[in-house]
Amino acid sequence: MKTILTLFFLFCMITTKAQTLSGALADHNTHHAVAYATVSLLDPAGQIISSTMTDEEGKFVLKLSKAGSFTLNCGFIGYQVLVRSIKVNDGQNELGILSLIPDARLLSEVTVSGRQAALHLQSDKKVFEVGKDVLSQNGSVSDALNGIPSVAVSPQGEVSLRGHTGVTVLVNGRRSGLTQGNALEQLQADQVERIEVITSPSARYDASGSAGIINIVLKKNKKSGFNGQLKVVGGVPNDTRINPSLNYKSDKLSFFSTLGMRKSDYKGIYTTDQLTGDNSMQMRQNENRHDDGKLLYLGADYFISDKRTMTAAYLWNGTHDHDKTELNYDYRNETTDSILRRNGESWEQRNYHQLEYNYTQLFSQSKKKWTVDMQYDWWDSNKDWLLATRKIYPKAADYPNLRTNAGNASRDLLLQSDWAQPIGKENLLELGIKTENRHVRYDFFAEKQTGDVYGVYKGLNNGLEYSERIQGGYAQLGGKLAKLSYLGGLRMEITGVNVSGRDEIYTNRKNYTRLFPTLHLDYNLNSTSILQAHYSRRINRPSLYQLSPYMELTDLNAQNTGNPNLNPSYSDVYELGFLYRSNTLTINPSLYAQVSDASITDYTFRNAEEMFITLPVNIAREVRQGFELNVMFAPLNVLQFNADLNVYHFRQSGVYKDFDFGFSGGSSSGRLNAQWKLGKFMSVQGRYYFNGSLNTAQSHTRTMQWADFGISKILFSDKLSLVADVTNVFDSRRYHSTIVGPDYVLSTMNRFNGARYRLSVAYKFKGNAIVREAKTGNRN
Repeated sequence: MKTILTLFFLFCMITTKAQTLSGALADHNTHHAVAYATVSLLDPAGQIISSTMTDEEGKFVLKLSKAGSFTLNCGFIGYQVLVRSIKVNDGQNELGILSLIPDARLLSEVTVSGRQAALHLQSDKKVFEVGKDVLSQNGSVSDALNGIPSVAVSPQGEVSLRGHTGVTVLVNGRRSGLTQGNALEQLQADQVERIEVITSPSARYDASGSAGIINIVLKKNKKSGFNGQLKVVGGVPNDTRINPSLNYKSDKLSFFSTLGMRKSDYKGIYTTDQLTGDNSMQMRQNENRHDDGKLLYLGADYFISDKRTMTAAYLWNGTHDHDKTELNYDYRNETTDSILRRNGESWEQRNYHQLEYNYTQLFSQSKKKWTVDMQYDWWDSNKDWLLATRKIYPKAADYPNLRTNAGNASRDLLLQSDWAQPIGKENLLELGIKTENRHVRYDFFAEKQTGDVYGVYKGLNNGLEYSERIQGGYAQLGGKLAKLSYLGGLRMEITGVNVSGRDEIYTNRKNYTRLFPTLHLDYNLNSTSILQAHYSRRINRPSLYQLSPYMELTDLNAQNTGNPNLNPSYSDVYELGFLYRSNTLTINPSLYAQVSDASITDYTFRNAEEMFITLPVNIAREVRQGFELNVMFAPLNVLQFNADLNVYHFRQSGVYKDFDFGFSGGSSSGRLNAQWKLGKFMSVQGRYYFNGSLNTAQSHTRTMQWADFGISKILFSDKLSLVADVTNVFDSRRYHSTIVGPDYVLSTMNRFNGARYRLSVAYKFKGNAIVREAKTGNRN
């Protein structure tokens, strides 16, 4: 570690004297910033001597080794290329705001064969543009998230960041039912504009998420007349998707709409080997899942004036799932004692609705802005299980059937307003308030068949009522002092939570007020290098699924359940980073630490009925320290490499029910991505994943490696695109873990799905336009 620190700080101190050229790009019609546009400087011979991309505010800085006369090229898909002859003097040169004019001849969709990278590393976040990544074109948002540095999605849909599951996932800057459970599998990746990863959020963002925030920004409106796209995907195992979109823009109104239809099959294999003394049990589960999903997203921007805009949108996601599973149990005591088989069949229906509204007021003073946001979402789901169990050996016999029903419903209202006020030339004061009220109902019952009659099984007929109220406000001040940029803020959140059983079997009320300070310091060593130091105070609130004490009965031997007595955990997050960006190379090493009180972790035990129960519990403390490295390298115009590595160590302490969680360990993860452009209209991409082994106080998880490959082809003047990909190509994405108890050893293997092969065809309707997000203002 000492060697790493020494090299890290030596690298950070490299500086060079240079001329700088800075400015900003904005849309000629709307005056909004054009983010992630390419800005290049050419010498008199036409050779590129410096190149960069604009940040989220449309700003750019170019570094030059000498003064002189040059040609500036600024371009982004959907706009005419801006070409300007300029003279660069010694020192700093400021161009001000440059306007890009929309080009009515250009098509709207971003093609995956372009030179620009899908991943952009910025001083405060990582931005992944889904449309530029071949491997994200045919899959779900879960597939796209697995391609982002230090982000992982488990087969159960649990998202982790830097190996930590305490991450908050947002859609368009807000909490959404689309991020609950495994719902991200329902959302198509090609309906997403970009994904933002923020490891140290400012006070503007909700304090929830000790590991950080992942923000999924959906595609919204486009520009100039009618335009759209029809995309069809086919796969083996069956993965049929149809995604049409249609958009229209006039001077006053911009309309956007997207429809998604999906039918997907998954073939899972799960095994368990259990050893208790001289007895053993082997279980193999074969699962066939079938998901039908539909998604509708439509809305409009109304341009009241050039400085006032209203946006309204509606999102609906509906799914119908039909799963079949077979579990075979082989019980042994030196020889086979008995063999059982359980067949299960489930039917699940989910409907999610979301209404959102935004009002944005700009002013003549640059950066001065007022926004008002409202979101109301409501969803319901219902799942039925039918379980039939039969003894195969030594003597055939049928056990009584079981059936269960789980019903959920939620209502969530959010109101938010933000104000941004410039102070002088370099400082910006931001203020905001937010209130959110959420109510969830969860009902569960299980019945056992006796003859032709079903009766309540083991008293499992109850429900959960969950109410949550969070009111917050923040203030933060940002600015510059020479080469130092700072952003300091304070957020206050008042939280009220009430969890109770339907018949008041248990009640748990929590009311608390907390302050969450943040501080971000960025020091510009030169035009290509930034040194970063960030701090934030975070909270990790338990989810509904972690609180609910009811569980499915599919497995005879093991169950997962929630814990209604779970408390939130609090974390202090520290990060020291360095960012170097040049025309061909980007390097972003970071050192980070998280100190968490009342940390949430899983605990597995064997109950009186000899069933293995896993539930989340609070332990006293966890201290996590890590090193993360992101590298982007483009040695040629046609070749790009992205690599990331995360290595961390943790130390836990605490006792739960006489079990001592005192333990220290570590793990690592990484990715290597290569994209090669073959000719003008074809790209090939491959990605390798690595998850290192992990030891905890109770378990050992084995190393896992897998790979994905894809190829894209553009035809007919960019009107038609073909994308073929294969995920988990070697069928090696299998989770192996072992839990050791006082008198047992429990080993499991989970293989959610094998290799999947897909081919998509997308046709773009005539129109111009670039994709952009709605006027989200300062909302998270």
